[in-house]
Amino acid sequence: MSSFTVKTAMGDCPYVGVPAFVSRAFRHNSIYVRTDRIKTPADLKGKRVGLPEYQLTACVWARAILEDDHGIKPSDVIWVRGGIDDPSRPEKITIKLPPGVRLENAPEGKTISQLLESGDIERLHRTARAAARRQEQPQYRLAVSRSDRGWTGILQAHRHFPDHACHRHPPHACRATSLAAGGGVQSIRTGETKCLEELEDTATSKCTLPFVDEQLKAARELMGHDFWSYGLAPNRKVLETFLRHHHSEGLSPRLVTPEEMFHPATHESFTI
Repeated sequence: MSSFTVKTAMGDCPYVGVPAFVSRAFRHNSIYVRTDRIKTPADLKGKRVGLPEYQLTACVWARAILEDDHGIKPSDVIWVRGGIDDPSRPEKITIKLPPGVRLENAPEGKTISQLLESGDIERLHRTARAAARRQEQPQYRLAVSRSDRGWTGILQAHRHFPDHACHRHPPHACRATSLAAGGGVQSIRTGETKCLEELEDTATSKCTLPFVDEQLKAARELMGHDFWSYGLAPNRKVLETFLRHHHSEGLSPRLVTPEEMFHPATHESFTI
């Protein structure tokens, strides 16, 4: 979502967006800290924070959470960029950060996981992938965990279920236009609906997870029946929040609107 926004803001995006959000997560699970130094999110001010790439979608959301909920601005910490498990990982998109935001590279040959372990950084923003085993050990914990406030409080305050990726198609492919024009988009939604229907069928479980029916019921009680919503209208607030932070952090040169992200034929596809 972040790189797609960068390209859209610059006017050279080679894709047409379709508002089908196929990968989502609460990004509170992306922030790990050393428990021997950091007791509350406020303790992070002035500290060194590692991240794999500054512009990654998960990192944009993690910074938004810390700023909106805990008053920690991007300029309040020192950012250290490096690979989580591979020290050779680069920043894939050229970025120009606002004045006052400090970003430096990890030392040659060092990963940010190693820096967290050695104490050279206080916090680590990971990507959507699972944390390395050493980050699950007692000396590390989530800076903003589920137990701090609970998903119910987070949802009541913000109504945010962060978007990680949208369905994208090359604009010059004839199939992309027909997909975005309506029928294809509805097909994506039909697939999502079918997936949820199969989750409800506990006679033949579709995933190797115990208590699927209870978890599905709990999710709907908390987030509504269509908790994994597609379409522009039901996701407008979360999109506007992401785009606002993306621009204020200097990642997009101008403030992008949600309508710009998606093919015009999809703007009203799901508002029925």
